[in-house]
Amino acid sequence: MERNKKGYTVRIIKILEKNYGYVKCVLNFSSPFELLTATILSAQCTDERVNKITENLFKRYKNVEDYANADVLELENYVKSAGFFRSKAKNIIKSAQMVINKYNGDVPQTMEELLELSGGARKTANVVLGSAFGKSEGIAVDTHVIRIANLLKLTEYDDPVKIEKILMKT
Repeated sequence: MERNKKGYTVRIIKILEKNYGYVKCVLNFSSPFELLTATILSAQCTDERVNKITENLFKRYKNVEDYANADVLELENYVKSAGFFRSKAKNIIKSAQMVINKYNGDVPQTMEELLELSGGARKTANVVLGSAFGKSEGIAVDTHVIRIANLLKLTEYDDPVKIEKILMKT
């Protein structure tokens, strides 16, 4: 059964590659911290909405220091349409402060370190590692991945961490 599942998965990957080729991150960013910020904003929000928000946000806040020193109320106004804007604004500021204080201003490049930052989990860490640093330590599992993985019978779970582990094995 395991061998058949691997063959099945390989066929799925070949079909996806043929039809879609290489797919890059759709979030707009020009630095690892901008991607971290956009990914924090993307929780329960569409990528299209995040890109609209970050168009102005990235003009106002140009570097990690700007975010670390941001007024939370002002930042909330920029990110309000992303939903959960109060916690997202606080998490962005806390992450910026941690990046400065613990990582000398550079976004960390390991799963373990990224998981310490405020406002992110494995999905955020996987997106940043893959799209900002070209590292593949896992799979960014969101609602779409959960739905497709279940539809294709690759898993029966709805827990992102369990699904990521299963997809990494197959």
